[in-house]
Amino acid sequence: MFRSQIEAAEAEGVRRDDMTLRLTLNDVIALKRDRDLPVADISFVGGVMRYLGVKIEQGGVAESVLDRGA
Repeated sequence: MFRSQIEAAEAEGVRRDDMTLRLTLNDVIALKRDRDLPVADISFVGGVMRYLGVKIEQGGVAESVLDRGA
């Protein structure tokens, strides 16, 4: 879903801890239900959902976007 954008940002020197995926609720649901997604790619730790180590913020956006941080 956002793998290529995350990897491109990382290649440009952006740390995954600095990135945030701001996803629409529909994209969050699609990500959770994706049967082709390796289990290791998504995590739920401490009440925070992460995809490939990038924090996910759910809802509040009209279109999903990768925020690269400051």
